Amino acid sequence: MKAMVLKGANTPFELMEVPDPVASAGEAVARVLACGSGLTIQHMKAGRVPTAFPRIIGHEITGEIVSIGPGVTGLAVGDGVTAYYYLNCGHCRWCVANLEPLCVNTGGNVGRDCDGGYAQYIKLPAHIFIKLPEGLDYNAHPAEIGVITDALATPYKVLRRARIKAGETVAVFGAGGGLGIHQVMMAKWARARVIAVDVARDKFDACRKAGADEVVDASTCDVVEALLDMTRGQGVDVAIDYVSKASTLEAGAKALGIHGRLVTLAGAGQGQHFRASARDMLLKEQDLLGSRYVTRTEILETLDLVARGEVWPLVSDIRLLEDAEALHERLERGQVTGRAALLIG
Repeated sequence: MKAMVLKGANTPFELMEVPDPVASAGEAVARVLACGSGLTIQHMKAGRVPTAFPRIIGHEITGEIVSIGPGVTGLAVGDGVTAYYYLNCGHCRWCVANLEPLCVNTGGNVGRDCDGGYAQYIKLPAHIFIKLPEGLDYNAHPAEIGVITDALATPYKVLRRARIKAGETVAVFGAGGGLGIHQVMMAKWARARVIAVDVARDKFDACRKAGADEVVDASTCDVVEALLDMTRGQGVDVAIDYVSKASTLEAGAKALGIHGRLVTLAGAGQGQHFRASARDMLLKEQDLLGSRYVTRTEILETLDLVARGEVWPLVSDIRLLEDAEALHERLERGQVTGRAALLIG
């Protein structure tokens, strides 16, 4: 099969012919139609996330099952599928409780600790594949369907994690990024008032189209003052931080109102420490929350939202597998609005 292989950190992709994967017991193989391209895997390519090389990266797949190994149930040849990002065990107390991101026996990540979707075929433990609902035409829209598991499902989880209700004011830090702009979209779907916060003013039009009611250019003003002004001094109900630097986390915490919730996303601010007011947390009963990757149930619920036509992912750059290097150069420079994807099959 054809595959884009990375032989080391911060090196170009190499288009290679590699052996077709063969399903062993408990495994399945899918033909890959498309694979999303986001910053998570660009961090691997750039060497910012430890990865064992050589590696075929990519996890936001749209695929179709072509073979299953002995003992596999629940999948059949011809099923349309996507993939869960974490190689969770499926049987520990957290997996059984439908909290798969907290799996204590995790085997790592698809496309990082095993070969991923930048290839014509992908082999995974069968329970890592997720069947697509019948209402999704994955053949007509493979690029868009593939990114749902991250771009839309992650913001969908945050809506739940932060208990966002209709009419609340939500500030999204890093709103112009691939996840941030989808968080704007999902917060508007939840009927919240949405304020997009970013330093990339060229992304503000896209944020407004995604649902932002107002924008804050963090490069030209004091973000806390701006958010307090926009809320008549009351503060925002929820601050969602996709940047998760000390400065943005502290700004988000200071901008919270009564019963305010600050959410930082997994992996965004590794090693970051920030200050928050214990007095404000006490007197205003505020919450500081972390949110890791989504559960399988949240992916299924997000897929159903898309199948019903309630939301749709923003994929602005779709290319062929052979163009992976050029696409990742744009990702590194922050030039992609929403999400990007490669067509494989």
